[in-house]
Amino acid sequence: MTAPLPPALIDKARALLGERFTTAGAVCDQHAGAGMHLRPLPPQAVAFVHSIDEIAALVQACNASAIAIIPYGAGTSLECHVGAARGGVCLDLSGMQKLISVNEEDLDCTVEAGMTRTALNQHLRHTGLFFPVDPGADATIGGMASTRASGTTTVRYGGMRENVLGLTVVTPTGEVVRTARRARKSAAGYDLTHLFVGAEGTLGVIAEVTLRLFGVPEAIGAAVCAFPSASAATTSVVEAIQQGLPLARAEYLDGAAMAAVNTAFKMNREAGDTLFLEFHGAPEEVSRCADRFKAIALGNGGGEFEWAIDAEARSALWRARHHAGFAIAASRPGAVPWSTDVCVPISRLAECIVQTKADLARAPFPAAVLGHIGDGNFHVVLMLDPKAPQELAAAERFNDALVARAIDMDGTCTGEHGVGLGKREALVAELGAGVALMRSIKGALDPLGLMNPEKIFR
Repeated sequence: MTAPLPPALIDKARALLGERFTTAGAVCDQHAGAGMHLRPLPPQAVAFVHSIDEIAALVQACNASAIAIIPYGAGTSLECHVGAARGGVCLDLSGMQKLISVNEEDLDCTVEAGMTRTALNQHLRHTGLFFPVDPGADATIGGMASTRASGTTTVRYGGMRENVLGLTVVTPTGEVVRTARRARKSAAGYDLTHLFVGAEGTLGVIAEVTLRLFGVPEAIGAAVCAFPSASAATTSVVEAIQQGLPLARAEYLDGAAMAAVNTAFKMNREAGDTLFLEFHGAPEEVSRCADRFKAIALGNGGGEFEWAIDAEARSALWRARHHAGFAIAASRPGAVPWSTDVCVPISRLAECIVQTKADLARAPFPAAVLGHIGDGNFHVVLMLDPKAPQELAAAERFNDALVARAIDMDGTCTGEHGVGLGKREALVAELGAGVALMRSIKGALDPLGLMNPEKIFR
């Protein structure tokens, strides 16, 4: 049973934030952070902060009372990263949406942590620049940094690991720290920036983020191509990458995912193993890359390319891909989805997907496979009957087997969902003694264990 918040802390928080600090049950429930298969864990209070000074003051107050602090962006986590496992105060940063600076000549910008990626690109639309990391959900930039997000464009532009240049962080004691300047490289001391990128809020609160930007491509071409099997589709992408083809996006949907997308978006594409592709560059480069990929696809039994050149057609194509998870969830009315992910070296990707689909063929529930196969990452969405405990037990066995297979292939238990509460044991299996080193770092920076406790490791 979690002890009540100290009255002194509540008084101090209300003096600081007024009505933006609340203990209302409905608001706390909205910040419970459940993953699809994990129970909600509401905080005892929610603080809607609007500045670094407010974050620092509130963190100091929580530290003085030994109260847990859970940073919160858009709440899009899938492994219960923002659930309040020990109660405490949820810091909602969604109101911190300022674009602090854009340095067009240097191809970078600095934003507050609550700005979303689509809002950032709206701000940038007249500069000829864009921010490429696209996890699908309209996540906040701070949340994306905290979870080391990636997505559909990672194969060409990288994920948050490659595109965060620096951070402003509030430490567990309320100190404000800038982790790096804007130089594109530095050999000055420890790499503090990437210590916090992917730490899931367990080491401090990310308040500002400096990002790498890219020029908007002169030409963009998107295409859909069906294949006779998962192996044929995956092998085509792997061969293209091994030949140095600069794919901008390479997304895979299996037959079950395509059937769900067809129903949800009133499309009539073949319900088989399918690639969604995108090529960026000068017009002649886009044409050349597309022709080379078509030759590779044809050699693996691929069908005709269906092109989408204009912006509206491309948006419709990627909207269907981005919302495939929702389409799959709707394909079994009343079901509860469980989405999991792994990532393996691309040379093992086809083998991993084929073995995974063989496991699914024996499962007592429907499921679909989709993923960012250009970087070896794929997702499995399991559709579970909440009234059938045997399905949940079978899903747990499937997930354990999937993770073990990925680690055996020298891959990882999660390519982009993160660890949160859901994959703590898998992380130990993957990194072994490395987790003990993480505990040491956590203990040094957060000796009271107040920052997003119980996440990543127990």
